[in-house]
Amino acid sequence: EVQLVESGGGLVQAGGSLRLSCAASGLTFDSYAIGWFRQAPGKAREGIVCINTRDGKTYYADSVKGRFTISADNAKATVHLKLNSLKPDDTAVYYCAAQYGGYGCNVNGMDYWGSGTLVTVSS
Repeated sequence: EVQLVESGGGLVQAGGSLRLSCAASGLTFDSYAIGWFRQAPGKAREGIVCINTRDGKTYYADSVKGRFTISADNAKATVHLKLNSLKPDDTAVYYCAAQYGGYGCNVNGMDYWGSGTLVTVSS
């Protein structure tokens, strides 16, 4: 059974930082791209950062470029997302998802999803 488990969410003040983690099990980790998505209240889920765990290629949405950093630890089948310079607009539930053999952050193209972790940024 494939499982993706997110951790690291919480409440932080604007300008602060958090580190999210996504631990994967039940899949061949380096055959998948892992993406981070977020969904704010009343808004559609959006892909913000993705990494191909085999070649390390990454994608960052413009809204987070320069503030968020993704990294993969293939030995531990875990992807980390460092969130810096957080803004109230970053408040959302953050999900990780896996896509077999892919590169992208397409919400409709992911094969497995975690249950999410809430990030709340206060002003």
